[in-house]
Amino acid sequence: MTTVTFYTEGSRITGFEASGHSGYAEAGGDIVCAAVTSTVRLIECVLNDVMGLCATVKVNENAARISLRLPGSLGQTAESTCQTLLTGMMVYLIELHGEYPDHIEVIEAE
Repeated sequence: MTTVTFYTEGSRITGFEASGHSGYAEAGGDIVCAAVTSTVRLIECVLNDVMGLCATVKVNENAARISLRLPGSLGQTAESTCQTLLTGMMVYLIELHGEYPDHIEVIEAE
């Protein structure tokens, strides 16, 4: 199962970690893993490559884990955009969990 944990401080999402294989299908044909991977990569690209925020990204391919943390101090516009993106990601993954409850889990943690 893939587990995606969103880390929060109060109402602020500070980052996330995605780990594990969904087990929906074999590698190369697993649509759940593909959906999660695409979502994670899109968010990382928007935050770092488009917005230039230098969010911290750690990848451990052996453990099938990737994490992302937002920088601590962002301007009001950047903070609002980040929260909108991460909230949208969370909603999308929760909906994916509704479709594939045995293959993806979404958790909020402080």
